[in-house]
Amino acid sequence: QAHLVESGGGLAQPGGSLRLSCAASGFTFSRYAMGWFRQAPGKGLEWLSTIYQDGTDVYYANSVKGRFASSRDNAKNMLYLEMNGLKPDDTALYYCAALEGLSTVTRGQGTQVTVSS
Repeated sequence: QAHLVESGGGLAQPGGSLRLSCAASGFTFSRYAMGWFRQAPGKGLEWLSTIYQDGTDVYYANSVKGRFASSRDNAKNMLYLEMNGLKPDDTALYYCAALEGLSTVTRGQGTQVTVSS
């Protein structure tokens, strides 16, 4: 059974950094594009990034471009999101997901990121 577990969230100060991790199991991780999403309180789900199977093609939402970087380690079945220059507006529950075309195959439970001084 496909399973994703996010970690690395927490409290950060404005301008600070966090690194999120996503551990995959139960499916062939290297065959799937992977995405990062977030949902802030009272708002809808926001797509942040998609990284394709070999990790060389990565796309970002304008809201995080230049500040966030997604990477993957297919040997370890791991996905990462390096977040720099954090802003209070980045406060949200962050999810990783396995993608097939425009569909989400599976999604994790999320890890909370709070940006506050």
